[in-house]
Amino acid sequence: MSNSSPRNHHTQQAAPGATIARYSPLLAFIMAMATFMQNLDGAIINTSLPAMARSFGVRTLDLSLGVTAYMLASAAISPVSAWLAMKYGEKRVMWVAMLLFTFSSFLCGIAHGLGAFVCARIGQGLAGAVMMPVGMSIILRHTPKSDLLKAQSVTVWPALSAPIIGPVLGGYLTQTVGWRWNFWLNLPVGLIAVFCVLRVVPAESPEGAPRLDVRGFGLSALSLTCLLSGLQRSAETGTARFVALGLMGIGAVTGVAAIRHLRRHPTPILSLAPLKRASLRYASLYPGLIFRAVFSSAPFLLPLFFQLGFGFSPARAGTWLLAYFCANLGIKPATSAIIRWAGFRNVLFFNGFLVCASLLPFVFLTPDTPAIVLGLSLAFAGMTRSLQLTSLSTIAFADVGQDERSRAASVMSILGQTGSTAGVAITAFCLTVLERVYGHETVSLKELHIAFFITAVFVLVGTLGFGKMPADIGREVSGHGLRR
Repeated sequence: MSNSSPRNHHTQQAAPGATIARYSPLLAFIMAMATFMQNLDGAIINTSLPAMARSFGVRTLDLSLGVTAYMLASAAISPVSAWLAMKYGEKRVMWVAMLLFTFSSFLCGIAHGLGAFVCARIGQGLAGAVMMPVGMSIILRHTPKSDLLKAQSVTVWPALSAPIIGPVLGGYLTQTVGWRWNFWLNLPVGLIAVFCVLRVVPAESPEGAPRLDVRGFGLSALSLTCLLSGLQRSAETGTARFVALGLMGIGAVTGVAAIRHLRRHPTPILSLAPLKRASLRYASLYPGLIFRAVFSSAPFLLPLFFQLGFGFSPARAGTWLLAYFCANLGIKPATSAIIRWAGFRNVLFFNGFLVCASLLPFVFLTPDTPAIVLGLSLAFAGMTRSLQLTSLSTIAFADVGQDERSRAASVMSILGQTGSTAGVAITAFCLTVLERVYGHETVSLKELHIAFFITAVFVLVGTLGFGKMPADIGREVSGHGLRR
């Protein structure tokens, strides 16, 4: 064992010719900026749709094309992100993707018609699909495992904060200076992030990519686009639901074909080998996928709970959501200490029950509930969610070797995107079914109470999966049980 303790050293043994990792808080913050810009853009657009529809002279529902275009473009390009990083180098791919996302945001803001807007959203989707896995790969390259918990504490905050800040900020900007500023907000953030990447991220020579696996790319892209598109449309009624089921069927069939091809190909476009690592498997498949689906549904479900269930105005609902958001970030300083004290398995298992418990009050809350009870319920839900998501994001790469980082980040990104889409789709589908069962014209508090109960059941099923996790998993990352 090294004489340096996990708490104070900043280097680790490297293979001959490999880069010695040094943790850089600035580097982690730069990658967090990129992720925040991307997540905020996705969360902020929904509040702008009515104003954009009036500006373009189309129906609000027609603008769903912009949301779908982003998602499909992102799904199509996701499998090739690791290959691009190997071919051209992570730093170059990262700043180019950031610049494309920023420029596409500018084009979204100046669009004067639906067609131009959809094209700009495609550009955002292509860039966003590359930014997240390549950014994570850069962090993994330049962060020793003993400091990975620190890095993840920085990089996970966009996923926690953007979905809550987005609707509030989007509504304010739309009402005051116009919907275009929701996209132009990305310009200073994006340009600063590009400048920082060029100045701060160490230059690395491209690793040398194998010949492009065209068949694997085509099968993976087709499977992901059909599956995610079908999931997104699954809550629709009539013929649209049959179309959604057909898309999901095509996605499932081509997905099986893609997996078989990727397993046999000597240099697949998307390597599944990192899933042999227990840490990545627990975090990205079962039970991690369940938690990511649940967490992605919260920003969708909570505004409906307050606006449709309680009858709050958007501004009042947004104000209450700040309690959830503040609790998310408020526990961040203690997260690393908790994980170091208890270890990943114990945190994920026991805090999973707390996440489940935090959802149960929302099964019973009503507009007459005292404000203090409502605030405490939101804060409890926010704190437990923050601790669970940070633990999941950090444990994912605990067993991943230096040579697997790009492939692992790509697999994690794709599965995370699938889980997020599935979470919102399943929640919307449940609300649609419950709405029909009760014969209501729109979603009421009764349907929302049941949706929260169903979500709690899903969380309980996921939590039980962490009971099988090895007690010492991720010990090098958490420092739990190691002598200092």
